[in-house]
Amino acid sequence: MVDKKAGIIYVGKAKDLRKRLASYERLAASTQGKTAVMLSHVHKVDTVLTRTEKEALILEASLIKKYRPRYNIILRDDKNYPLLKVTLQEEWPRVLMSRRKKKDGARYFGPYSSASAMWATLKLLSSLFPLRRCKTSQVKARTRSCLNGQMHHCLAPCMALANKQEYQEMVAGVIMVLDGHNRDLLTTLSQQMTTAADDYDFERAAIIRDQIQALSRTLEKQVIVASHAKNQDIFGLARKDLSLALAILMVRNGTISGSRTFFLSEPLGDDASILSQALNQYYDQGDNLPREILLPSEPEDKELLSERLSDLRGETVYLQVPQRGDRLQLIAMANANAQQVFAEQDKKKQSWQILADAMIKSLHLSRSPETIECLDISNTSGQQAVGSLVCFKQGEPAKQYFRHYKIRTVAGPDDYAMMAEVLQRRLKRGREDNDLPDLLLVDGGRGQLGIALRMAGEAGIAGLQELDWLAIAKEKSGEGEKLYKPGRKNAIILAAHNPVLLYLMRIRDESHRYGITFHRRLRHKSTMASELDAVSGIGPRKKEVLLKTLGSLRQIKRASEEQLTQVPGIGPELAREIRRHFHQNE
Repeated sequence: MVDKKAGIIYVGKAKDLRKRLASYERLAASTQGKTAVMLSHVHKVDTVLTRTEKEALILEASLIKKYRPRYNIILRDDKNYPLLKVTLQEEWPRVLMSRRKKKDGARYFGPYSSASAMWATLKLLSSLFPLRRCKTSQVKARTRSCLNGQMHHCLAPCMALANKQEYQEMVAGVIMVLDGHNRDLLTTLSQQMTTAADDYDFERAAIIRDQIQALSRTLEKQVIVASHAKNQDIFGLARKDLSLALAILMVRNGTISGSRTFFLSEPLGDDASILSQALNQYYDQGDNLPREILLPSEPEDKELLSERLSDLRGETVYLQVPQRGDRLQLIAMANANAQQVFAEQDKKKQSWQILADAMIKSLHLSRSPETIECLDISNTSGQQAVGSLVCFKQGEPAKQYFRHYKIRTVAGPDDYAMMAEVLQRRLKRGREDNDLPDLLLVDGGRGQLGIALRMAGEAGIAGLQELDWLAIAKEKSGEGEKLYKPGRKNAIILAAHNPVLLYLMRIRDESHRYGITFHRRLRHKSTMASELDAVSGIGPRKKEVLLKTLGSLRQIKRASEEQLTQVPGIGPELAREIRRHFHQNE
């Protein structure tokens, strides 16, 4: 479904499109909810015909992921969740964090929905198994061990101190822990400790004893929810008014290893349809897909989904709706987790309402600041200047609305002119799209606030009638903050511990962080720029190889075509292009 601006606002699939669209029409006529609002924005319906239902299912997931339509449910995050990587392809394997899964011979575990849980696991593994932590894939011989080696946190293969068999046993132990076979590992370690003690190798026996104790403490914290050692995902679902909550419990080897929750405000469709969309989106890459998925009710297109998920995993995936026994108790647990999402949402709303009322009273606002945007300018003596705009909705950052603006019209260090340019672009779009915030916060004092009001006037925005304005600036003494409002002679000064001030400072600091990160990226890119970047056919890798092989840009310029072709990856045609680029005036 497409709006007047050719923006995709909803993606769906159906065997009978006429019947599917008619159902939306009837639903919209009987309610004034989200469906009616969506249909009021639909300008036309585009269709894509596929050969099979499975192809339609795959296409639906990919289009939702690509366009993120406003009225579809969105479960997947844009970020890549971290994995733990065991580099089995190396002579002396390591355990490290990775964001990408490659076909490089390594074993990958995860992804971890909680980064803190992943780092805790890595810390445990480092304490249990002192494998090397150096960054290079090949071990380089050293005359003196690193700090980890000196502290006995590494077996120091670089010093030829590590026993290959002992090292590989530790790697096998790491894999057993990550595979969830902790109790099997305890049995193996106990046998190794006994063997070492029988051989009078008491130092090794003491090390293994410490490993057993640390692993036992970890096992005590794990929650056993099943008598089997299967891998399962359990979906829970709860409704409250028009909203819906989903909870997913991840059980690995009978133990809860993690959970995810999603809050969906007024999702379109019934429970079967939403559950089907959730499954299709959540497993769209086949990440960490178990063989068994327990569901609270039958999803739409159950057999089709099972076939699709089985293709992703490479073996049969079973979608089960338990009716009795232990599995039904697991569903009840997942449903309780989903119900808890509403309690957390209610608590957030209550907390936000208290803060919003305090802001209206302390700052004399004309409306509740449900949406706040903050603008900051970052530059180095006018170079690589960028504007950063962050957005907070009901007390939480709405990162999908964060924006960077490259300064186009201002030369030199003129913060006022830069702010005027960014505000002009933002306010013009805000009037066109009707998405102005309730409060616009600028980083600076009276001068920046004056620029903001002037640009609002030029954009045809009637001052405080359409939104509130505020400027925040540090006091010259470096202690405290001052808040400036239009039409007010004196600054508003709040106590350092005031929640209103702390919230505004949090927004301002987020704007500064967001802007300075992008500014540094641009500055780094500018610093690393080279004349080689202008040569057709030379990318980052070939540039690196050329510089490493010939030593410097000067040597590359002096090199003959024959010398250039000796560089790996540089053929005769590219060598001629490099010579032509640097010697075109000769």
